[in-house]
Amino acid sequence: MRVTRDLPTLAAGEVDVPFVIQGYEEVVDADTAWNEHSHPWHELLWNEHGTSTAVVGSQVWCITPTLGLWMPAGQLHSASAVAGTSYRAHFFRHGTVSALPDVPVAVEITPLLRLLLERLEEPDLPQRSRAVTETMVLDVLRPSPRALLVQLPTSTLLRPIVDVVRADPSDQRTLAGWASALGCSARTLTRAFRAETGTSFARWVASVRAQHAVQLLALGCEVDVVADAVGYRSASAFGAAFRRTTGMTPGRFRAR
Repeated sequence: MRVTRDLPTLAAGEVDVPFVIQGYEEVVDADTAWNEHSHPWHELLWNEHGTSTAVVGSQVWCITPTLGLWMPAGQLHSASAVAGTSYRAHFFRHGTVSALPDVPVAVEITPLLRLLLERLEEPDLPQRSRAVTETMVLDVLRPSPRALLVQLPTSTLLRPIVDVVRADPSDQRTLAGWASALGCSARTLTRAFRAETGTSFARWVASVRAQHAVQLLALGCEVDVVADAVGYRSASAFGAAFRRTTGMTPGRFRAR
């Protein structure tokens, strides 16, 4: 069963709110999708357990317990999560100042940031302590050098590749193989990938595989099973690629 939730589209700052930072937590008991919407406040999305996905235009972001997503106020986005995901959302009043940009960006959920956000959930936290903690949260928020992000090409030329690789990340076709299948040159595909995604075909495929891998690991799949499912010939090769992308080993991620 899949549940779809409808949320409104609101401009940045459209609704006045009494909070500076306010947290929300939910465990979804069914596969859930949120329609395209926007908030009048900034939002920091991360998970206590499991993975979820947010889509902003042609960008697909994967959210985990260690890698969150900053969603600026007024930014249209949709989202989804599988059953059992425990997701966290912290809302920041529009106008709060941090080191984060006015565009969606990955945020590393460090142990310090997690502790500060959890402190704000204490019901009897004195107002002075709340103000100090909120200031500290805003001070430590930083963009992450890593992101589980896939930029989706939108041209009709690249659409067949996008559809196949996202449906089956283990697909082994090379750029030359795709060029032959599509009746164009490998150079043409190389230029198209650079123009539409800002990266190479190989790096784009690696990003798709990483997103699929974290979803399977979050479901409890064994590392060697995941490695095979996303197209790596060995668990060690998968582990090295996964660590380059996420900053942790598959085993450590699976254990969270």
